[in-house]
Amino acid sequence: MKKLLGVLLLMLFAAGLAWAAPQLAAPPAQVSTAPVSHFNVAAATNAYMAELSPAQRARSDAYFEGGYWLILWDLLVALGVAWLLLGTRLSARMRDLAERMTRLRWLQTAIYAIQYIVLTSLLTLPWNLYEGFFREHQYGLSNLSLGGWLGEQAKALLLGLILGTLALVIIYAVIRKATRSWWLWGAGVALLFVVFVATIAPVYIAPLFNTYKSLPESPLKQQILSMARANGIPATDVYWFDASRQSKRISANVSGMFGTTRISLNDNLLHRSTPEEIKAVLGHEMGHYVLNHVYKGVVFFGIIIVLGFAFVRWGFGWAERRWGERWQLRGVGDVAGLPLIAVLFSIFMFFMTPVTNTITRSMETEADAFGLNAARQPDGFAQAAVQLSEYRKMHPGPIEEFVFFDHPSGWQRIHRAMVWKAEHLDDADVRRGDAIAPPGAR
Repeated sequence: MKKLLGVLLLMLFAAGLAWAAPQLAAPPAQVSTAPVSHFNVAAATNAYMAELSPAQRARSDAYFEGGYWLILWDLLVALGVAWLLLGTRLSARMRDLAERMTRLRWLQTAIYAIQYIVLTSLLTLPWNLYEGFFREHQYGLSNLSLGGWLGEQAKALLLGLILGTLALVIIYAVIRKATRSWWLWGAGVALLFVVFVATIAPVYIAPLFNTYKSLPESPLKQQILSMARANGIPATDVYWFDASRQSKRISANVSGMFGTTRISLNDNLLHRSTPEEIKAVLGHEMGHYVLNHVYKGVVFFGIIIVLGFAFVRWGFGWAERRWGERWQLRGVGDVAGLPLIAVLFSIFMFFMTPVTNTITRSMETEADAFGLNAARQPDGFAQAAVQLSEYRKMHPGPIEEFVFFDHPSGWQRIHRAMVWKAEHLDDADVRRGDAIAPPGAR
């Protein structure tokens, strides 16, 4: 169910496109007024990359490359769950139970959806426990105890029961009404639901997992708000949230739609990064807002949802002709076929991985360029990119980056920041910050 809800709700866009990274201390800032005769972009990039030891690089590479296999294993787990529910006719029995309880079709769908969400959550719990808890602790990225992690999962399950059941009731009502074009109307409903979740997420969903408080008054807060006003972002406050109880990663976001915009940064970023790094990260996040990436993301992923529903339409018909009688399915409007719809979506999204990653990576690249111009902190930006190395591979091959990276690689980000710096060395504010660059940059 986790994969199906991920496709339908696209929660990544609901929460905003966040920059997250662990802390590595930046070199102390000094002020230099001497003229800069030459700036070596390659040397500056290599100097930042050299801040990481071979052991650190090997560890981050192992973590990130392991994620490639997780994509495949997630699909295999989804296939296994679907086979169990369909092959044993358990899904059909769940539908029959719902029909015995009520004659109302929408309520039958809701009763089945609740059974399905709870059961699939339990079936995938061992895998999710490894992927989300043990592996994260193995690489030192999680601060949650086992009890704390299970508590987070319980909240996510409750949220999934509410939103997932609502979404499935509406989608199945559309499927039954529009028998021939159900896939197109179903995709439209899913897309509207994405917009709904993206709108309510900053105010009603995010606070379920973290406590948000107004950032205390400080020169840094005023600088952040000034940068927001200068770029037309209608935010009157900056919030921080207690992500350190869950993770060691830094993060920030400018999220929301239709008047729910909120600028937020977590306490890891606040307490473990320099003001230059914080402004660089917030400049990037503001880029997502100003460049309308949430809305563009809805459009791009809306197209993918439509294609996904079209694939499901074809795949469901093919599978039903072969195994429908054995699985006791009554057509696509039968809720007992939900495991088949879910696994078909999983298969589709598996093969769409390079496409979805390219869409997201392109928007992240645009936000990087915007953030450099808005914050004017190339060294803070580069240092933040170094911080990503704890859980992102810094210098992949071009094909590897195309297929698996939903953000530009660390090397790409540092290099672009140094190119930006080289083109702005005559600017007084950039020259004053020149001395904080790592050795070998000049």
